[in-house]
Amino acid sequence: MIDQFKAYLNEKIAITDEQFDSISGSLKVKKFDKNEIIQYKGDHFKHGFFVGKGLLRGYSIDAKGKEHILQFAPERWLISDRNNMNNEPSIFFIDAIEATEAVLMPNNFLEEAAIKVPCLQPMHTKLLNNSIRFMQKRINMLLSATAEERYLDFIKLYPNLTLRVPQWMIASYLGITPESLSRVRKELANKHFRP
Repeated sequence: MIDQFKAYLNEKIAITDEQFDSISGSLKVKKFDKNEIIQYKGDHFKHGFFVGKGLLRGYSIDAKGKEHILQFAPERWLISDRNNMNNEPSIFFIDAIEATEAVLMPNNFLEEAAIKVPCLQPMHTKLLNNSIRFMQKRINMLLSATAEERYLDFIKLYPNLTLRVPQWMIASYLGITPESLSRVRKELANKHFRP
């Protein structure tokens, strides 16, 4: 699993075995069972996750008990609660939708790795910028896009998830009801759309 993370880094930047060895000592691999909650709201969790196998999701639960999915993290995705990185309590839950094996990275891993291996700094900056762009686009989609536009964007972002997660989770991510998602899918099918 650590080798998968190393390969992920190698796709972003050229990192030597020696450089990777100098930063990988704090990485741990952990397996999570299907449906296992690995972070609760209010936790002071010390790690982010690189998913090597399986599927994680980050979500909140409102006062009425309704879930709001913020992010899915399939293979080769990173997921973390940015509040924890600032030593604040987490604001959302993370659980395993499938049996998952992930690399646990200390919250300060990328910052410290970029100090030890300076060629990591541009990658770290790019990851941070991509995360901000992702959230800005997500907020804009929730505020201004139609349900169909949101669903099509979901398929583009997560092309392999429509068969891996229940429809109610996709609806939660899109900010619509499962019934609305069924209508959207039916209308797209009538247009001969195939994901």
